[in-house]
Amino acid sequence: MEMEEHAYVLDFMPNGRSSERVPEPIAQLIGENHFTLLEVTVKPGAQMSLGQRVYAGREVRQEVDRIRKRIEYPDLSAAARSELPRVLSSIVKAREAHFVNFFNKAGPLSIRLHQLEIMHGIGKKHLSQILDARDSKQFENFADIRARVSLLPDPAALVVARIMEELEGKSVHYLFVRPPSKREE
Repeated sequence: MEMEEHAYVLDFMPNGRSSERVPEPIAQLIGENHFTLLEVTVKPGAQMSLGQRVYAGREVRQEVDRIRKRIEYPDLSAAARSELPRVLSSIVKAREAHFVNFFNKAGPLSIRLHQLEIMHGIGKKHLSQILDARDSKQFENFADIRARVSLLPDPAALVVARIMEELEGKSVHYLFVRPPSKREE
């Protein structure tokens, strides 16, 4: 399983949780590539701000002391949940080429369902328009998608909404987020 190299700060708790025996500064992060939710211990004296991009890979880290665990959406603090859409939007805009490539390369999931159709706001009509437009010429950016597909909602917002749905665990299909780990019941 590929590890996240960089992550964005969703919440920083300089005094940790009140429920912990030994308080230590912790932060909740979201990975840049697979949108993995992480809880980390912050190095003593290090400060983090919401939305800040930090290194969380295997090499020497500036702010992150250790990765405590992978967490799921219900484990996020209220502050992290409220920050999540804004951070996701900035990640999607920063990685625009990657997500535009998704629109250019997306294929069928089954005989009756296409990857693009599981995104809210894309039905059969928009799907047909997107496929026709990309067959004539690949999309270059989000503005190009909006210009060539009439009445399509903001493509970046569609991606953010899809990522939110996948993070909340409401999905059968995962396009952008590493699926949650299977728990024994």
